[in-house]
Amino acid sequence: MGINSMTGFARSEGVALNGALSWVWELRSVNGKGLDVRLRFPPGLEGIEAPARKAAANKIARGNVKLNLTATMAGSGSGFRVNEDFLDELIELAKRKAGDNASEIGPANLDGLISVKGVVEAADPEPKSEEDRKACIDALLEGLEQAIGSLVEARAGEGAHLATLLSSQLDQMEALTSQATSNAATQPGALKLRVKTQVEALLDASDSLSEDRLAQEAALLATKADVREELDRLTAHIAQGRELMEKGSPCGRRLEFLSQEFNREANTLCSKSSDAGLTAIGLEIKAVIDQFREQIQNIE
Repeated sequence: MGINSMTGFARSEGVALNGALSWVWELRSVNGKGLDVRLRFPPGLEGIEAPARKAAANKIARGNVKLNLTATMAGSGSGFRVNEDFLDELIELAKRKAGDNASEIGPANLDGLISVKGVVEAADPEPKSEEDRKACIDALLEGLEQAIGSLVEARAGEGAHLATLLSSQLDQMEALTSQATSNAATQPGALKLRVKTQVEALLDASDSLSEDRLAQEAALLATKADVREELDRLTAHIAQGRELMEKGSPCGRRLEFLSQEFNREANTLCSKSSDAGLTAIGLEIKAVIDQFREQIQNIE
């Protein structure tokens, strides 16, 4: 099972009701923290909203998804309609105001009232019978399923590209971690010498340290100097990252949390290191982690 991107576009169109209904679905998705489905459709088709959202949620786990429907019904009228109730209210209001202020304002005319926003409205597709309405909704939902399928394919295609890139970055992290592990500064002899030097510096600084206190300080210095634990955790996190990618989407949020662990171990590695070569490797690991984190922002 592959991973999916959260970015994609899909379009489907068709006709129904013996050619009386024509429609176009356009779907766009971008990255998001969760699943946010936004639906835009012509008035008169409110019955499509709930099943459309459900259809999207059944196939898409994460992302900001916009579903845009354009639909026209042949023979649905002249293309506009007059909101007569609103117009009647405006006429009555105009008469009353003209009577109260006859000397100050001129009489309202029909041309002016019709130009008021909301009086003349676009005529939207509206099936004539309940049977036609149901057939219309069914046809539109079928078209939406086709568009969602295409969107899922588009997201999977982009996800395959991202998977190749992420796998390459995990390979880079693994190679750099191996280099750090092999670095002389991480070997027991080098660690022992470093701790010995620091302990001698402590003795020179103070002759009053007890054996117990000296042992504690030596243990603390050894712990601070040893980066093998951080390197072991980095290796384990890389293996976990590959496992998550193999399982496939939805895995974006888990990869985000894992990248935070990557960064924590790399930061500790750099802060502990007193060797220039090891520090340089740690900084390279951090650079690859940043690239990894940037790419997984778009993983479902």
